[in-house]
Amino acid sequence: MPGNLTLEDLKLAVKSGEIDTVIAAGIDMQGRLMGKRFHAQFFVDGGWEETHCCNYLLTVDMEMNTVQGYKSTSWETGYGDYALKPDLSTLRRLPWLPGTALVLGDTQDHHHHDVPHAPRSILKAQVARARAMGFEPMMATELEFYLFENSYENLRDGGLNALRTVGGYNEDYHIFQTTKEEDVMRAVRNGLYGAGIPVENSKGEAEAGQEEINYKYSDALDTADNHVIIKNAIKEIAWSKGKSVTFMAKYDHRRAGSSSHIHQSLWSKDGKASFADKADGHGMSEVMKHYLAGQLQHARDITAFLAPYVNSYKRFTVGMFAPTKAVWSADNRTAGFRVCGVHTKAVRVECRIPGSDVNPYLACAALLAAGLDGIEKKMALEPELTGDMYSAKGIREIPHTLREAAELLNSSQMLRQAFGDDVIDHYHHAAQWEIAETDRVVTDFERERLLERA
Repeated sequence: MPGNLTLEDLKLAVKSGEIDTVIAAGIDMQGRLMGKRFHAQFFVDGGWEETHCCNYLLTVDMEMNTVQGYKSTSWETGYGDYALKPDLSTLRRLPWLPGTALVLGDTQDHHHHDVPHAPRSILKAQVARARAMGFEPMMATELEFYLFENSYENLRDGGLNALRTVGGYNEDYHIFQTTKEEDVMRAVRNGLYGAGIPVENSKGEAEAGQEEINYKYSDALDTADNHVIIKNAIKEIAWSKGKSVTFMAKYDHRRAGSSSHIHQSLWSKDGKASFADKADGHGMSEVMKHYLAGQLQHARDITAFLAPYVNSYKRFTVGMFAPTKAVWSADNRTAGFRVCGVHTKAVRVECRIPGSDVNPYLACAALLAAGLDGIEKKMALEPELTGDMYSAKGIREIPHTLREAAELLNSSQMLRQAFGDDVIDHYHHAAQWEIAETDRVVTDFERERLLERA
């Protein structure tokens, strides 16, 4: 891909004056890029080896509040440093930022060990587990979002009450309507391609102003890396054009939510698909059946990693293409787990539960942990359900709230064994904080409903 750089490529680009800035970034609990901008000459002269950041970055909330109660760091421990070790395989140009390159890094302690609760560390550990079993996890995420005429500055100045989507009507696959958005979306496609991310296409989604971007599947870690770079790029490109976007799972109760479906398969070490079996009725191998069985068995336990905010659960609405049941079905968009590519070598599991607010490292790691548990225990796959899952009664439901999902996460022995107690305690605490903050804050809905009438 044109945007990928080696360290030697970067040195030449710095020498020629093409690149003067290098962003070195780690990933926080919310899936955001956190780091520093280096003068490129300092970076190539040795700054690439590592840099440092405050260890509070893996305990703050969305507002960057220093949340207390974490074991890993607090005021009592003095908020020390972590090291950020750049992963040079992620080094790339960012065409939408002049003279700029980006490298992602692993968050490490003072002994140069990956911090266990860092999102990238969690996914790397599950990938290593899969490889030890003889599999290479391959994944893809689809990202949906809303594009607004408002700038971010306008929203901060009170424009939240006058949000105006770029489109005026449902634009699912609609070419004329999406032509009106090409100033942003063309820049997104070309910018990402120039950054070494293999973009496939963009399209209108099932609401006014709703977009989807699709990029080629890859190994699990590369997919998660691409996902966070893409989200950041879309925000930066929209901002540069005086517009804004949101990746909220549900920004308006009257509108469809935004998803981030995750497609998954396992490949053997020699590069062959481990999920395909032509002899099976759906083309599914025993490995795939065990993997899917594990995900269904643990679907409710892992939901807090797939839907991390109180708002996330408002997306699970009947009739708006977000699932409400954690069951499987072949090529059926009403099921939480959809088997795609039946009877082909591309047969795979699509988890439709995550929204676009998801941290991809945590979601991919949780799905992988559940699936690998199914393989290790040779779990039997429950029968396929067909028809309208929204109207089906008495079947496994996705948790209705973050409160419910957080308790399931906390009590999951599978996740505690896979991730470690400290990691689960860390993210359970994060979920409890999100719940407490939402419980505390008075909303516009409450004022409109109760101020006069109560």
